[in-house]
Amino acid sequence: MRSSIVALAAAVALTVAAVAAAAPDFASLQIQPYEPPKPAPAFSLPGLDGTPQTLESLRGKVVLLFFWATW
Repeated sequence: MRSSIVALAAAVALTVAAVAAAAPDFASLQIQPYEPPKPAPAFSLPGLDGTPQTLESLRGKVVLLFFWATW
């Protein structure tokens, strides 16, 4: 009885390892794999007081950019 439980546990472990090692088939799932975000390009924008603010000067801080237009 004990040997059959050990054999079953080994079979389950091998099956889980094989499934975890296989790469997902994104095409059959009709989804695109996630691509990590790319760093923002260096740029500067005028602050509320008119002085230029560079993205580099804000490194380590949370930055929210709102772009809007009326046309």
